[in-house]
Amino acid sequence: MSTIEDIKVLAANVSHLKYVTEINDAIDKASRERGTGIARRTDEYITNKIMEGKAIIALDGEKLAGFCYIESWGHNRFVANSGLIVIGDYRGLGLAREIKKKAFEISREKFPRAKIFGLTTGLAVMKINHELGYRPVTFSELTDDEDFWRGCQSCVNYDILQRTLRTKCLCTGMLYDPAWEKKDEAVAKSKKSSFLEFIGKFKAKNGSNGKESSSFNMFKRIKQNISDGTVRQSFQD
Repeated sequence: MSTIEDIKVLAANVSHLKYVTEINDAIDKASRERGTGIARRTDEYITNKIMEGKAIIALDGEKLAGFCYIESWGHNRFVANSGLIVIGDYRGLGLAREIKKKAFEISREKFPRAKIFGLTTGLAVMKINHELGYRPVTFSELTDDEDFWRGCQSCVNYDILQRTLRTKCLCTGMLYDPAWEKKDEAVAKSKKSSFLEFIGKFKAKNGSNGKESSSFNMFKRIKQNISDGTVRQSFQD
């Protein structure tokens, strides 16, 4: 029985073209097993993804273990990681997570400003996406590229998407926006500056009598921890 350590997850290249038909068969089978999702692509389509460096393959020696590919929409403003499959013998090892992480990494390298999104009905995939920084969103926040939504026509639930005027379906929309990182960093920086400013005022007030109270000594320790990047969970030393 193979372990996750036995499997290599890497960007697919020309040497992996021999797996194209097997990959497509696996995507088709997985879609039928789930009863939902994107149906089989053409071999030419998968070949192009590999040649463009937009595919991730997982191998156990020479055996195919998993696959995923990257698509871009709306003039590269949106990116999706699609066609994620894990071959039956390799399920339960955490391989889907490793493939998704690699796909996310390559997507960020190739399209650093793009929003990365996905549609899924699987709780496991939702959890992985959450760990990568995705957030649940309404369909209106996803790409409006008609080519993407036409890809849903092969799903058995497409009639639901049509009836709701493309506002909802059984899938959950999830999105990662690189702008969120900058916003979170700015908020964290602002909070740190505000706290240090507060400590500075506290110091001025408590130092006016020439003595340092025990409370002020505590704040000095907190300030030092912030400066060192090692803020403690407790103030008890």
